[in-house]
Amino acid sequence: MKPSDIAALLLLGAIWGASFLFMRMGADEFGGMALADMRAIGAAVCSIPLLTRPRLAEMRTHWRDIAVIGLANSALPFVLFSYAAQSLPAGVSAISDAIAPLLVALSGWLWLGEKLSAMRASGLVIGLTGVVWLVAGTVGFGGGHRASGWAMAACVGANVCYTFGAHYSQRCLRGVTPLSVATGSQLAAAVMLLPFTVWLWPAKTPGLPAWLAALGLAALCTSLAYVLFYGLMVRIGAARSMAVLYLIPVFGVLWGLLFLREPVTLAMAGGCAVILLGVALTTGLLRGRMPAPAGGVAAERR
Repeated sequence: MKPSDIAALLLLGAIWGASFLFMRMGADEFGGMALADMRAIGAAVCSIPLLTRPRLAEMRTHWRDIAVIGLANSALPFVLFSYAAQSLPAGVSAISDAIAPLLVALSGWLWLGEKLSAMRASGLVIGLTGVVWLVAGTVGFGGGHRASGWAMAACVGANVCYTFGAHYSQRCLRGVTPLSVATGSQLAAAVMLLPFTVWLWPAKTPGLPAWLAALGLAALCTSLAYVLFYGLMVRIGAARSMAVLYLIPVFGVLWGLLFLREPVTLAMAGGCAVILLGVALTTGLLRGRMPAPAGGVAAERR
């Protein structure tokens, strides 16, 4: 890769890792639902310049499937991650986000009949072991100093949504321009979440830092990130672009440490390392070739 492509890859990992920081900063004042919709609305507005005539035509033709992707890859994950951010450290949420490729591979094997090599199977076992380590050492479903286990369950639920969206996109939207799907899905998510946002809008107007966090989520972590990601896919291919999956947890933990003073515990460090090792084995990175997860699981997320 060219130095400029490596720099773009690092920048994308830093931006997507920052999404967990921004959610942590804004979730308490907005609430999970309102923050999720502000993100979707802002991303839809920022995407207006991308609405060329060919993309509008694709969106009209495939609007039902794009709406399903909007629900599975934007609306529901945005709400679940924003809910989790009210009690879960940004670094832990970022680490949990790395399990999506594991879930894609596991679901493909269980329900779609996809074959698993010995290396991919071992990667699944190792990665899921890392998830257990992270959960056991970080969260609990009771009270006390530990983060809410329900918040971690929400993170897992968000990744289940991504998994469904990845398979659905691969089956029903193959051949559709990715930016058409990305833009249309944000519009669909914004519309679907709007009634619930009006109903659950916070009684006290969020302050400026919370609004800036929502703006960062929409403009940087969604709209700009899509442009960077699809540009990388064109220049270096989907497989190499998927290396961003390994950068997101690292940057998520780093931003939480620098800006929120979140401690990096043994459970976080160990769980992250084991999960990423499992992902590397499952996706084929350690064999020198890394096939893109079904549907481009990194493309419609965070």
